[in-house]
Amino acid sequence: MENIVTSGDISSVLVDFSLLSLFLKADLVVKSVIIILMAASIYSWAVIVEKLVKMKKLKQLENEFDEIFWSGNSFEDLFETFNYNQSDPKSKIFCSAISEWKKTNKRRDRTTSSNVNALKERMNRSMQVTFNKESEEIEKNLTFLATAGSTAPFI
Repeated sequence: MENIVTSGDISSVLVDFSLLSLFLKADLVVKSVIIILMAASIYSWAVIVEKLVKMKKLKQLENEFDEIFWSGNSFEDLFETFNYNQSDPKSKIFCSAISEWKKTNKRRDRTTSSNVNALKERMNRSMQVTFNKESEEIEKNLTFLATAGSTAPFI
C-alpha cells in the first residue's frame, strides 16, 4: 500500500517556525532590521534604568541640600559646604550665585541701587547658565527615548 502524506505531516517536517529558524532563513535586510531593533531595545532599557537610578540619587541629594540649606547657617558656611562636594545640581546653582556675589564683594563696589540691581542680574544669569547646563546633563538621551517610543508602534 501507498503511504498517504497529509499536509500536517509536511508542514511539521519541512517548515520550522521557530524564531531562530525564521531569523536564519530571513533576507539580509530583515536580519539587519531585527538586529537594529534589538540593539535599540537594549539601549532604551539601559537609558531607562540609568535615568531611574540617577533620579533616585538626585532626589536623595536634593533632600540633603534642603536639610543643610535650611539649617540656618550663614551663606559663607553653606558655600564652603556645598563648594567642597558639587555633585548636586542645586549645590552648583547655589555656588554659582554665591561666587558671583563674592566677586562683587572683592571689588568693594559701593552699594548703590544700580550696583545691587546689576549684582542681582549677574547672579540670576549665573544661576540660569548653571541650571541650563545641569538640565542638559539630566535630560541627556531622552530624545532617543522619545524618538524610539513614538516610532515603535509603526515598526
